[in-house]
Amino acid sequence: MLRGQKGSFTMNILLWVLQAALALQSFAGGAYKIFQFDQIAQMPVMGALPRSGWGVVGALEMVCAILLIVPAATKWMPALTPLAAAVLVLESLALAVLYGRHSLQLSPTNPLVYVVVGGLLAAFVVYGRYAALSPQA
Repeated sequence: MLRGQKGSFTMNILLWVLQAALALQSFAGGAYKIFQFDQIAQMPVMGALPRSGWGVVGALEMVCAILLIVPAATKWMPALTPLAAAVLVLESLALAVLYGRHSLQLSPTNPLVYVVVGGLLAAFVVYGRYAALSPQA
């Protein structure tokens, strides 16, 4: 195996692990926003959007979670995978602004930390999968 091929194999494994982690986080977070809204509505920052707004955000996260895995795994429209990750990056930016307006304190109860880390990981997936789709020079 050539050196370049070994590196791309390792990068592919890393991207799959990150995609699986992001998909799990996004699907669980989206389901929580949709089905357990009464629990999260007690957080002060959640008053920034109405229940239907959080439902749309939750549904978007769940769809993106599916698109992070299925297209790349089935090799059917694999360009949807970096697109889904890019949507999660944009959603993370929007939520970071929303949460940051409430509190910049680094604490376990502030969702800003999770959103920023998830956004950075999604950005890495976008870069890695987009580079994999690009024709090699």
